[in-house]
Amino acid sequence: MLDDRVALQSTQTSRRRGAGRSLGSRAGDPRYLGLVSVAVLFVAWYLFTGPYHVVPAKFLPSPAALVKEFVDLSRHGYAGTPLWVHVGASLGRMLAGYALSIVVAVPLGLFMGINPVARGLLSPVFNILRPIPTIALIPLMVLWFGIGEESKVIVIFLASFLFIVLNTTAGVMTVPEGLVRAAINLGANRVQLFWRVMFPAALPSIMTGLKTGLAVSWAVVVAAELLGAQQGIGYMIEDAATFYRLQAVYVGVIFIGAIGLVMTSTLNLIEARVLHWAGKS
Repeated sequence: MLDDRVALQSTQTSRRRGAGRSLGSRAGDPRYLGLVSVAVLFVAWYLFTGPYHVVPAKFLPSPAALVKEFVDLSRHGYAGTPLWVHVGASLGRMLAGYALSIVVAVPLGLFMGINPVARGLLSPVFNILRPIPTIALIPLMVLWFGIGEESKVIVIFLASFLFIVLNTTAGVMTVPEGLVRAAINLGANRVQLFWRVMFPAALPSIMTGLKTGLAVSWAVVVAAELLGAQQGIGYMIEDAATFYRLQAVYVGVIFIGAIGLVMTSTLNLIEARVLHWAGKS
């Protein structure tokens, strides 16, 4: 009987310790910390623009004012165009330029990584172009391609192209030499060496380039839509700022942040599924 009581107490103690560790691990989880920081930011925003009026409404509207503006835009649209059309126009341009950059940059980066001649010829060109802000190329895009959709897509393409091609090249070049030698010793030919060793080993760096290119492409879409666009979130923000519709400007900015967060999270989930082995021994 005494042994049973001791065993029961030991079990209860271990359960309490396990629950304590679980709560502690949750408190230190970056996801929970991120929720806490967002909640604190939202509460401070509400207090400073609502009850206390620390920040004037002409600089930062209250959450209630933005919710009201969002409902109004959802019902009536902006400048005679439904809100979802503006969002779809921005997403369409961004995804077109981003997809085109992937199609061109990933194969080119892989080729540069495995071919020293191509790397020697193209690397200086990319190193010259890399410091140039994409926004500085907008006047050239207008002169060459006009103010139609082509110029906007090309600007977004250029914004992500360099990040993807350079990260892809770096990923191939940093494949451990031991893996390559082991595959050759096991009888792998060039095709098998590339697809079964070099490409999988370079995937983490390629995914880093894709995520960076995605973020930059979505950020540049606002600048791209300054090229005579009549639809899009960037157009809505610029036009609302011109007529001092501050609430509409903030709604557009929040839309950009929320959509960017969704796209980045989606790409992170894809990376976790594709590179489930990364970082594991």
